[in-house]
Amino acid sequence: MPISVLLIVLAGALLHASWNLLIKAGHDTRVVTASVYTGAGALAALALPFLPHLPPAAWPYLAASTGLEVLYGVLLASAYRLGDLSLAYPLMRGSAPLLVALGSGALVGEPLSAGIWAGVMLVCVGIFLMLFDARPQGHGLAAAGVALVNAVLIAAYTTIDGLGVRASRQPLSYGAWIFILTGLPWLLWVGLRYRVHFHARARRLLPAALIGGACSLGSYAAALWAMTRAPVAAVAAVRESSILFAIVLGVLVLHERLTRARALAAGFILLGVWCIRAG
Repeated sequence: MPISVLLIVLAGALLHASWNLLIKAGHDTRVVTASVYTGAGALAALALPFLPHLPPAAWPYLAASTGLEVLYGVLLASAYRLGDLSLAYPLMRGSAPLLVALGSGALVGEPLSAGIWAGVMLVCVGIFLMLFDARPQGHGLAAAGVALVNAVLIAAYTTIDGLGVRASRQPLSYGAWIFILTGLPWLLWVGLRYRVHFHARARRLLPAALIGGACSLGSYAAALWAMTRAPVAAVAAVRESSILFAIVLGVLVLHERLTRARALAAGFILLGVWCIRAG
């Protein structure tokens, strides 16, 4: 992978961890989640006129993925309300590739390579250590449980989006519509919740919407661009460095406590994800 592509992928990973940090740092994680998704949808809508039309074959995948993504956002806000960024983020982002690998192997019927199995075992060890570390905390175990459920949703919509992109043959257009359709329910929710003071609330949420939405779109665009310049598996593996970025941001910005067990668990999860992607 060329150094320029590597740096772009790492920047995208940092952007992904950053918009999750924005949600965790918010006073009300649900409201900030809504602002980030709404902002990303609005920015995607601005780009849509310049993108190719999406064929009808992609719309069923869009519908299924949108429903899962909205539910994912709800659980994301809950996970960050209950627990640390450095706990929930590695569990969500690290467990999903494991589930995709196991699910793909079961559905397709192809045997998994030794590298993938090694990665599966490493991620499982990391998950166990994370759960062990979360047990003494107040709501840590509940946050870990929500994060693991969210990992199932990530694996599901990732698989659906993979099929949808192939059906559409227009990854940029498909991605833009995902952002738009996911943002609309959140915009409706904010409008209904704050219908009396909607304009005042919207002005207060505008910075989070613009920054978080831009980070979300930027992360997605960086990954798509990199996949045209380097092997997809390599890009996907490097992108999981967002796990490390999330832990560092949680410690430095949110002053979260980084225990030895959590650091070791994150290392196992990250190494396992790399093995799965490479396998």
